[in-house]
Amino acid sequence: MNKLRGFYNRFLKNYIVLMIIIAAGLYLVIETLARHSLIDSAMFFVQHPLVTICNVMLIFALLSLSMLFRKRVFALCLLSMVWLILGIINGIILSNRMTPFTVKDLSSLGDGLTIVTNYFNTKTIILAVAAAVAIILSIILLYRKTPKLKEKVRYRKASVAIVLIFALTFGAVQVGMKAGVLDTFFGNLAYGYRDNGVPYSFLVTWVKTGIDKPADYSEEKITGIFRNGELGDDGIYTPGDDDEINPEGKPNIIFLQLESFIDPTLVEGLEFSKDPVPNYRKLMKEYSSGYLTVPSVGAGTANVEFEVMTGISAKFFGPGEYPYKGILKEVTCETTPYDLKQLGYSSHAIHNHRGAFYGRNKVFANMGFDTFTCLEYMNNVMKTPKNWAKDGILTEQILDALNSTDGRDYIYTISVQGHGRYPDEEVLENPVITVTDAASEEEKWGYEYYANQVYEMDLFVKELTDTLENYDEDVILIMYGDHLPALDMTEDRMKNGSLYQTEYIIWDNFGMEKKDMDLYAYNITAEVLDRLDISAGMMTKYHQNYKDNKTYRSDLKALAYDMLYGEQYIYGGENPFEPTDLKMGVKDIKINEVVQIGEDYYIKGENFTEFSKISLDGDILKTVYLGPTILALKEEVEPEDVSRMKVSQVEKNKEILSTTE
Repeated sequence: MNKLRGFYNRFLKNYIVLMIIIAAGLYLVIETLARHSLIDSAMFFVQHPLVTICNVMLIFALLSLSMLFRKRVFALCLLSMVWLILGIINGIILSNRMTPFTVKDLSSLGDGLTIVTNYFNTKTIILAVAAAVAIILSIILLYRKTPKLKEKVRYRKASVAIVLIFALTFGAVQVGMKAGVLDTFFGNLAYGYRDNGVPYSFLVTWVKTGIDKPADYSEEKITGIFRNGELGDDGIYTPGDDDEINPEGKPNIIFLQLESFIDPTLVEGLEFSKDPVPNYRKLMKEYSSGYLTVPSVGAGTANVEFEVMTGISAKFFGPGEYPYKGILKEVTCETTPYDLKQLGYSSHAIHNHRGAFYGRNKVFANMGFDTFTCLEYMNNVMKTPKNWAKDGILTEQILDALNSTDGRDYIYTISVQGHGRYPDEEVLENPVITVTDAASEEEKWGYEYYANQVYEMDLFVKELTDTLENYDEDVILIMYGDHLPALDMTEDRMKNGSLYQTEYIIWDNFGMEKKDMDLYAYNITAEVLDRLDISAGMMTKYHQNYKDNKTYRSDLKALAYDMLYGEQYIYGGENPFEPTDLKMGVKDIKINEVVQIGEDYYIKGENFTEFSKISLDGDILKTVYLGPTILALKEEVEPEDVSRMKVSQVEKNKEILSTTE
């Protein structure tokens, strides 16, 4: 006992107290940045003391590593800076979207940097860079100026202390979990951070990834999920063995996922000079419609399309996780494109934004698509004041996809015009719609900008449906918003009482019966196919036949685990889906001839865009886009190399998406 007391007095007493105080201070700062209010964070401390203790201990545990260094003050400052930077990044992200910062955002860092100018003005970006430089210089200065301990570090005692601190922290967190004080699953990521604290929640997004293995996972469990003989006596699904492989009489199927699209009048406390979505509202009255529950708020477009195309809930994965950035980069997954191939459908993805965003140019091959037309393959693209492509261009792209094949087509279209960040000052001159009543000036300008983008998206919806009405083939068009916009919304301000519901419409040009119901993003496709008398696909069958079962969600999760992480018992132990040879763009980019005028070379061809660059053996050459049929080379090449020149589509980060043969 005396030895323990001596150990504490000589080595730990003052420094331990100091670290605890610093940890508590850091936690207050982190929560203040997240909640954008010192009062709210202080109230959280008072109302949730056990959550606060667990989060402070997590910070304290990391700070305790400083005991291993002679430059203890420098190490303490450096480790404190790690937590402080986490708090700052989370605060900035929450000021621009409703989803907090997660570990998975680090894997999307490249994507985030490509759209930083859409969220921040040049001045803010310069200040951010200056702050980063200042932090680096401060670290260097701290290292040079902070003193070393006079005595040597007692590594054995320091290690014992650190192990004890980590053990106590782990124990406290485990007790918090078992007592229900700390949540282990976030049905709502934003609420999870709010109720459990930023440090704990951030670490959960690191530790918890993928789909958890079911406790009763086995071959018998998986093959026994289908109990009505849908897959045969062995309970195994083999693509191509479906009874119904007859595409006759089936329509073209188009999904239109509208970026951040909702009816702005659903938000309480706002008044508009005119209806922002008159056409969408009219279509909802005339065609099948209802609320669509989506897995995200303010962000997470890729997870909505994942749910719609796979029938798997994104909430089965870790908090803030994107399957596009993880498992789908590695394996193929049963999707609607794969299922409809059995009926002779061709599958096309369309997105008026960067093809490499969320890795779609690679992931879509693992999801069964035949073609992917992204921004780099589009001409005459109009932009919003926030530099997002307007959606009007998509009507032409959808028609091009429909006309690219002789048979039936499945088209998944992802729009982008409604994307944030939304301004807190006046941006639009002479807007079509004005906000006549709002809680503040900042809210007025944000919603006014948003309402005008939605109004233009609504006009696009009318143009598209008018065009498809006269199309010479049957078409069914499913439209919905991917999530609520990243505006200051709360559940009590939504007339439907939810932040996770948008509105969908099932439109057609052949007279389907109107049938209204509320759906989830992961079962809307099965419902649409059911109305078309299509049951191709294992997941389609599951949703259509077992949606009313008590074990519907748990069995769906078990199937998802088996498909993506398990032994694939449902397929007989082997994934039957091969990656497709994904073609970028439905139109062929061709070189017809190379013309030399003086010392300059020009390439004449077809379907060039502003992203078309002349390339030589994989190297991108200086190119001037002169039009969809001609490119000018602004770089010297050897005459013998001219015949090897090709045209590549190059996105803004210099990634080559495709190259002519």
